[in-house]
Amino acid sequence: MTFPARFVDQLVPDKLDKIALSFLVDSLVIRRGGVAANIAFGMGSLGLSPLLVGTVGADFAGYRDWLERHGVDTSGVRESTVHHTARFIGTTDVDMNQIASFYPGAMTEDREIDLAELAGQVDLVLIGASDPDAMLAFTKTCVASQIPFAADTSWQLARLDGEQIKSLLSGAEYLFCNEYESTLTEHKTGWVAADLDDRVGVRVTTLGGRGARVDRAGHPPILVPAVPGVRPMEPTGAGDAFRAGFLAAISWGLGLERAAQLGNLIAAYALETTGTQEYQLHPEPLTARFAAAYGDQAAAEIARHYI
Repeated sequence: MTFPARFVDQLVPDKLDKIALSFLVDSLVIRRGGVAANIAFGMGSLGLSPLLVGTVGADFAGYRDWLERHGVDTSGVRESTVHHTARFIGTTDVDMNQIASFYPGAMTEDREIDLAELAGQVDLVLIGASDPDAMLAFTKTCVASQIPFAADTSWQLARLDGEQIKSLLSGAEYLFCNEYESTLTEHKTGWVAADLDDRVGVRVTTLGGRGARVDRAGHPPILVPAVPGVRPMEPTGAGDAFRAGFLAAISWGLGLERAAQLGNLIAAYALETTGTQEYQLHPEPLTARFAAAYGDQAAAEIARHYI
């Protein structure tokens, strides 16, 4: 939904403990989404075959067809007999700020999924925002089964306490956060940035219009500027698109800088399109735009894999 004014103008500072607001929105659009599906869609659009794992409701058939047409393996999706598919409901204002609610629905059954069978069959499991108990169970299974995993707590940081967050992050190959989530993670865990670097392999922080930062213990940070000339239409899904680009580059064996650059570019495509899975990727224009942003040599490395 789109609110044609500014959220901040509706907030009374000395009444924040008694908020009662209703935003009259200009539009309501229902689109395909979900963190895992968004990331898988982006990777599939880049020519990979990501395995989607999760639980859905009985209304998934059309969505399954869409994802499979875009290269996603949906064989890891289970169907609930009692719950609706999870719903994210977001409202965006003219400053691109967002207020959202999330109904987990069938996602609460994710805790019944056993990832142990994936041991030796996948390169990496990204544990995204899901049912908190499922996220903890997935992490425990990955550690016990020695399955490399990436931590991406995202929206669930609001529901998780410090000890739960520590459990989800420790031993991760990658940690994905935006700036706010990174600060909140430090606040809830009591860990500073250096502590986080010691507990994860690679810490990736998206910086909005300033690009992305990649940190590793014992290495200088890698700062990757954003793609220039982006004209944002809708922020929802940009972080998921970044992850898709980043993980695609990692899957191709490229370095961290190149991965962050591709993440920035796919995020730009998502930002410039209304809807989290409405952008389209084509090799030649994507390579040309990558070259304009990050140079011909960088673009050539991408083009060798995405042609």
